[in-house]
Amino acid sequence: MTKCIIVDDEPLALDILESYIAQCQQLQLVQRCRNALEAFDVLHSHDIGLMFLDIQMPSINGVNFIRSLKEPPKVIFTTAYPEYAVTGFELDAVDYLLKPVTFERFEKSLAKFFKIQAKPEPDLTHTYFKVNGKLVKLEHADIISAQSIKDYIIVSTAHGNYVTHMTMKYLATLLPADKFYRVHRSFIVGAAHITAIGKNEISLGETVVPVGENYKAAVDQLLTNLKSANR
Repeated sequence: MTKCIIVDDEPLALDILESYIAQCQQLQLVQRCRNALEAFDVLHSHDIGLMFLDIQMPSINGVNFIRSLKEPPKVIFTTAYPEYAVTGFELDAVDYLLKPVTFERFEKSLAKFFKIQAKPEPDLTHTYFKVNGKLVKLEHADIISAQSIKDYIIVSTAHGNYVTHMTMKYLATLLPADKFYRVHRSFIVGAAHITAIGKNEISLGETVVPVGENYKAAVDQLLTNLKSANR
């Protein structure tokens, strides 16, 4: 889990980002900071891996603050001023979010961050999910499918169902792309549990999942991969 902080002098911006971070199970918010001075103290007392940083702040702005740090964490800039974008990327920022920040745009930034942070983990066989306030470890081999219902995901496994709060798009970044396929806007399936593939549906034992019109290319790729694996 990556520890992160928010640095912003606007209470509303702090509240919005905190609510978004709360929906990301791979992030742990250590502190909300109202200025660079508060952030400086946190950075020197915690192992912070990601900082959401406003640019226009009192005393020292976000750009100068980053430049003052010998070993800054990864940064996602959040600002209402697009003219700082070039400077932000010159400082090797992960991303540059314009306020007001939408959750969809926030998710894209996180995908960039985790892609940068990703390291080969050949024996990573599980993912943790927040279920009823607790982190539950689910083995990938046991996950049969996942279905989105509004803002929640029902993860079906060989040992029962688990309900967690997240988006389908974010779940797709957590699960191995070679083992799980999104075949419908509301469904992800585990390739190992597929028993039959039809034109408009996929069978997972007794469970039948629909194939969305916009996801047929993914199903074609799934068929190709399964044929290659069986050669």
